[in-house]
Amino acid sequence: MGCCLSSLLQLKKPSADDDGRGHAHANNSIHQNHHHQNEVEAAPQTGDCAPSFLEFSFADLKAATNNFSSDHIVSEICDKAPNVVYRGRLQTENNLGCIAVKKFSKAAWPDAKQFAAEAYGVGKLRNKRLANLIGFCCEGDERLLVAEYMPNCTLAKHLFHWEKQTIEWAMRLRVALYIAEALEYCSQAARPLYHDLNADRVLFDEDGDPRLSCFGLMKNSMDGKSYSTNLAYTPPEYLKDGTVIPESVIYSFGTILLDLLSGKHVPPNQALDMIGGKHISLLMDSHLEGKFSTEEATLVFELASQCLQYEPMDRPSIKELVAALVPLQNKSDIPSYEMLGIPKQERIPLVSQQPLSQMGDACARVDLTAIHQLLLLSHYKDDDGSYELSFQEWTQQIRDMLEARKRGDIAFRDKDFEGAIDGYTTFIDVGNVLSPTVYARRSICHLLCDQPDFALRDAMQAQLIHPEWHVAFYLQAVALVKLGMPKDAADMLNEACTLEKRRHRGRAY
Repeated sequence: MGCCLSSLLQLKKPSADDDGRGHAHANNSIHQNHHHQNEVEAAPQTGDCAPSFLEFSFADLKAATNNFSSDHIVSEICDKAPNVVYRGRLQTENNLGCIAVKKFSKAAWPDAKQFAAEAYGVGKLRNKRLANLIGFCCEGDERLLVAEYMPNCTLAKHLFHWEKQTIEWAMRLRVALYIAEALEYCSQAARPLYHDLNADRVLFDEDGDPRLSCFGLMKNSMDGKSYSTNLAYTPPEYLKDGTVIPESVIYSFGTILLDLLSGKHVPPNQALDMIGGKHISLLMDSHLEGKFSTEEATLVFELASQCLQYEPMDRPSIKELVAALVPLQNKSDIPSYEMLGIPKQERIPLVSQQPLSQMGDACARVDLTAIHQLLLLSHYKDDDGSYELSFQEWTQQIRDMLEARKRGDIAFRDKDFEGAIDGYTTFIDVGNVLSPTVYARRSICHLLCDQPDFALRDAMQAQLIHPEWHVAFYLQAVALVKLGMPKDAADMLNEACTLEKRRHRGRAY
């Protein structure tokens, strides 16, 4: 991927002075087991290769994020957040993967050289426990960072705002270890400071594995604060005089451990007072009742307590934390996506070299959640003129049909996919109205309920009603890859791309 990128975009190579510590371990032997890397990885392992570090043009990133559209924002939006993270896709003929783009406020980094130097320092890091930094933009007053995109949300979302299931105990232990390993790698690579470590900085990749966001390795501004969270979660030394040291990161890691134990964002002092020699169950997430080891939870709480010591020198080193967390790992044969309750990531092999739209990209990645959201946002705009009702049909059937469709739409919006299937099925059975959108919506519901054969039938029915509707072809492609027919899926995806491109070209005239 890196070679493809460098042939398309202007690359500024680091100076000779930059080629130091980033490659210091390149020839070292690396010993690791399934869960732990004892030495620093100088580069990602084969098959997990992040792109080369690049300087992007502002035009590239503007196009990738649809002019920094609010629809592409993936960071938490609040008045106190001057810097925003967007999901984007580079508009190149090679159809490169999605990217995360952090856009800084205009005054954040006035010195362009300092910003570039900081970005290059972080950009030299490459590790499978990080959402790696793959580039930056420093054009005029614009300051942006570009990282690998992690599609499966944050630890905060999975812990505090989950919808279907909470994170099981074994997965929480895996999160703790993987983030400790990421911090250990950064420390050994001479980047020991991590700014504002919290549950929003822990991301989940396409396989459901937790990774640490690289954005926290740089401050939000040249002279800005290292911590933007509630003061109740910040290290004592930072509260005292604004000092940030490696031990401050350990303190923040302790707050992550408390989050994993409680399933809530509990202030450290409150959590420590809550236990006070009492049973660990008082702190534990109630959704884990009967599903965790008290012995393991007690050990994790003890680690958190050590991390949260007032005096920095009383806190454990990151190496000691990793060593303590390794023996707690179990279910090593179960992939992270399964423990998180998310679908296994699949991808349709592309033949076409044309850029993909949002829908095309979501279907190529077999991202069912994104497809559902796009269909929800499109409403019924593609049904215009696709059917007519006689007066008799209106008076006898329309009320029942519209009520059924309304039930389906509400369930679809609320992600009650079985309920949506029932509502849309009633709509189809009650009347003679042919709605391609209803079939498309029922198709994605079938996919989300792991029924690709029914999904394929509905997508084909949508095509029969609306023969050149690209969405029907996109959904057939997704259903086909789910049915184990990747070549047919690729052909269908390319046909959908062609139809969508032709449609947009027709609208331009």
